[in-house]
Amino acid sequence: MNVRIVGVAGSIPDCVMTSKEVVQQVKQLSPIRLPLPNNLLEMMTGIKQRHFITDDVQASDLAVDAACRVLAQTNTPLHEIDLIVWASASQDVAEPATAHIVQSKLGINVAVMDVKNACNSFINGMQVAEALLKSGQYRKALVVNGETPSRFIRWDMQNREALLEHMAGFTFGDAGAAMLLEATEQDTGIFYRKFQSLSQYWDIGGVFGGGSMHARDLEYSYFRGKGEKLNEVFDLVGPDMLFDAFEATGLTADDFSRVLVHQVTMNYLKIFLQKTGIAREKVVLTLPEYGNMAAASMPVGFSLAVERGEIQRGDKVLMLGIAGGLSLGIVMLEY
Repeated sequence: MNVRIVGVAGSIPDCVMTSKEVVQQVKQLSPIRLPLPNNLLEMMTGIKQRHFITDDVQASDLAVDAACRVLAQTNTPLHEIDLIVWASASQDVAEPATAHIVQSKLGINVAVMDVKNACNSFINGMQVAEALLKSGQYRKALVVNGETPSRFIRWDMQNREALLEHMAGFTFGDAGAAMLLEATEQDTGIFYRKFQSLSQYWDIGGVFGGGSMHARDLEYSYFRGKGEKLNEVFDLVGPDMLFDAFEATGLTADDFSRVLVHQVTMNYLKIFLQKTGIAREKVVLTLPEYGNMAAASMPVGFSLAVERGEIQRGDKVLMLGIAGGLSLGIVMLEY
């Protein structure tokens, strides 16, 4: 028994904000004078623009839109879905599971759950859905997410220290995605998955409010990260896990039509390509136009590549994730 990807779709908000506009807004809303050139953010990150939700849109709305798109594209009736996995760093509420809200908006009654692991949430959601489908408990599953990290950006900087602590949030862009998976007897679908964690680095970046640690302190509702420490840790992450995957499967990067990598900045992507030897033209690039979409970055890239004909049926696809926590993930599949 295998699990194949029936289809994948993305949902991109209409509102666009350029990196220049982000810098201008930070300077406008901060009580201190910040010596920030308007082109600084784009130069540092390679991000030209990103898409933001409006105040009346929730994370679940992005997921529902993407789910409806993938169901329409694959001609799949809604009643055939019997599992929904919400796989996102973002959520509508702390409790209950956001998957319930997605299900309510779709108008069905099936099994639901949330899977949360920062920017690797989506590929972890794929992992969970695959296991449940292979067990025979379910027939067709929707793995969905809606990433709204713009809600966690701090725009008013009280001092330079705050700017350094919250600057990583300026890379964020909002988006949603949905992937339809089903069990199959065919020799296709997901054929390799491997995950690894370096949890001693859990505190180098994140949104630390909303739990028992900082339950009601709004200062912790913003994304914050230790810039220098983030750089150090990313430098420590080597390509060994990827090379082990190649050895285990007998494949090389050349065997994959496209490589989907979680993208934070163009500099990090450049370092990744240098370490792994993966050709730049293999990578589905989303960062310049959409920013860091957290766990939506890889499925949105997948959807864009399918729309452009860069990924076709029978093609092998490599998904590579790195996420706060710190966690690494690899998924190999035949589309």
